[in-house]
Order: sequence, then C-alpha cells, then structure tokens
Amino acid sequence: MKVQHQVILSIGSNQGNRLENVQQCIAMIHRQIGTVVNVSKVYETPAWGFESDAFYNCALVLHTFNSAHKVLTQALKIEKQLGRIRSEEQGYQSRSIDIDLIAYDEEVIATEKLQVPHPLMQNRKFVLLPILDLNLEWEHPILNKSIAELIAVSPDGSVCEIVQELENPLDKINLSQFNYIAFEGNIGAGKTTLATKISEDFNAKTILERFADNPFLPKFYQDQNRYAFPLEMSFLADRYKQLTDDLAQFDLFKDFFVADYHIFKSLIFAKITLAEDEYRLYRNLFDIVYKEMPKPDLYIYLYQNSERLLQNIKKRGRNYEQQIPAEYLDKINSGYLDYIQSQTELNVLIIDVSDKDFVKNQEDYLFVLNTIQQHIMDEKTI
Repeated sequence: MKVQHQVILSIGSNQGNRLENVQQCIAMIHRQIGTVVNVSKVYETPAWGFESDAFYNCALVLHTFNSAHKVLTQALKIEKQLGRIRSEEQGYQSRSIDIDLIAYDEEVIATEKLQVPHPLMQNRKFVLLPILDLNLEWEHPILNKSIAELIAVSPDGSVCEIVQELENPLDKINLSQFNYIAFEGNIGAGKTTLATKISEDFNAKTILERFADNPFLPKFYQDQNRYAFPLEMSFLADRYKQLTDDLAQFDLFKDFFVADYHIFKSLIFAKITLAEDEYRLYRNLFDIVYKEMPKPDLYIYLYQNSERLLQNIKKRGRNYEQQIPAEYLDKINSGYLDYIQSQTELNVLIIDVSDKDFVKNQEDYLFVLNTIQQHIMDEKTI
C-alpha cells in the first residue's frame, strides 16, 4: 500500500486580484496535486528583495502520493495555468502567482531543480508565519528547529499583517457528523487504500483488517473445498476480536474512525465458499457474534467490475491471489449487492469506481469524496 507524503507549500501574489489568485491556486492544487488538508490565514507582506506592490501570502499542507519532483512539476504547471510567465531576467519580480515547495515530509533533497527544505525559508517571515498557522509537528531536518523557533531567530524584520481567513477545501466534505464509516468492496477494490487515505486526510482513527496474517488463506486458494470452513471460522474469530479490541479503545459517540471492512462480510464470503450444511452451522455462530457488534453510521461499497479487479490483483502481486477466477469475483459482488438490498436499517452508499484510480488521479479521489458529500445532503432532504 502506498504511503502519503506531507507537503508544505507557500503561495504568494502581488499582481491583479491577489486574493482571487490565491484562492484559485489553492483550489487547483487540491484538484490536481493532492489533498489540501489545512490552509493558513492570508498575510499582506511587503515585497521581499525588490521594490514592488505588497504580496498576499499563505501556506498550506497537502497529502499526496507523488514524489517531491512531481509536486514541483505540477506546481509550475498550475502557475502557468494561472497566467504566470517566468522571465529570464535574474532577481525577484512581481508575479500573479508564486508557488514554492517548502518541505516534503522531513526529507532533505538537493538537486539541480529542487532544494528541500527551501534554503531561504528561515529568513522569510512571510513564509514562516503562515506555516505556523498550520500547527504542524514539523522540525527543520537541517537546522533542527521548529517553525516557532525559526521565527524567534529569523533576521527578517518585515511587518506581516493578517488580512483574512481562507477556506479549507475539506470543510465542504461533512464527515464530522459520523463516528463510524465502513468501506467495503471486492478483493482488489482498493478499500484499504481509500480507508487509510480518508483517515489520514480527515484525522480519523483506523481499523484495518489483518487479512495477511491468516494462515489458511494461501491454502484456501489451492484447495477451496478442504480449507473453506477453517478459513471462514478463522476470519470470523479474528474480525470479532479485532473489532472488539479496537472499538473498546474508542468513544463510540465522540471519536471518528474508519474501517476497511464490516463484519458482515464474513457471512457473504461464507455463503459463497461453504457447503450447505457447513453454512448452516456457520450462520448460527455468526448471528450470535453479529448481535454484539456496533453498526457503522455509513456503509460504503466500492463497486468494481471483475475485469478491473483482476488487473488490480495482478498489480499488487500477492502470489496466492493470482489464480482467483473472474467467476469467484462475480459471486462476491453478487453476494454484497444482495446483502445491501436486504439492509433496511443500514445507511448504504454504493460508489462505482470501475474507471477510477484514487491513488494516481487526485480528481478520482475527489469524485469519491464529493459522492459521499452528495449522499449526506440527499439524506438530509429526505
């Protein structure tokens, strides 16, 4: 599973409608590069290093799967889209928009095109003060100082005045009304990746299935008839224990947590894999367990067609999954959809992500978030 990076960007404008330039820039970064999870206030600051109109400056922190060099390339592309024309002349210049990559995690990068952390950040209050607003636990990896400590020793005596607050793009997605969201999907649908990303972006706790630790799984794919029952019983026991242990650590009325499964998946898979007599016994045991488990406030099923699922399974390269037939995936999809149709008291949302890649394409991830938000709004109007 890919890991998201924390990136700090500094934005400035001193030409045209400065506030509108900054707001447009933030929206485009959120749409094209990564998830903007926090935005500073806007500061008006004098031009630094040359005579010109004052700048509007802000900072933001974003989460992205992209490399630092890819982020820089995308930022320069946004500058161009917003009308910035970089001059060949040396020295500082006025500009409609300026995006600087200040930090990438706590890495030190020194190449011909990119230096991170930004080599002059400690000398510029218009960079440091907005970053302080972000309340990050970030320390300069070379100077070994926090942002507050860098401000205290900065030689910059410029006066930077707060102009106004800026809207955080994620504030439009109202997940705060939920305590418990469960993502479900077929094998290879991306539920763990999406659940992890959303929990990071919205500062939620996570419950992730420990499927890789199940000793019966590789054996099951080699001999389904022999290992189906011990596999399903092992999954049920492990899911029950994990959910019981994890949920006991949370306040079910205050904490926000995201899971990449709901225990009912045990019954769905068991119905597909077990013989009729085994399934009857399993169902009796499952019903006892299920009564004790809290139900999610929102249950999201990520639908993908079997062709795309097989591509994803092949890409992630788990040896024991490579021989899974499309027919088995079709049965799982049907089992989930039948279950969803039977649930009258569960808040269910089905999202078709067959043509989406929310790791490589930020707009696909935003499609998922916007679909959830639209579902929330629809529920309120009913």
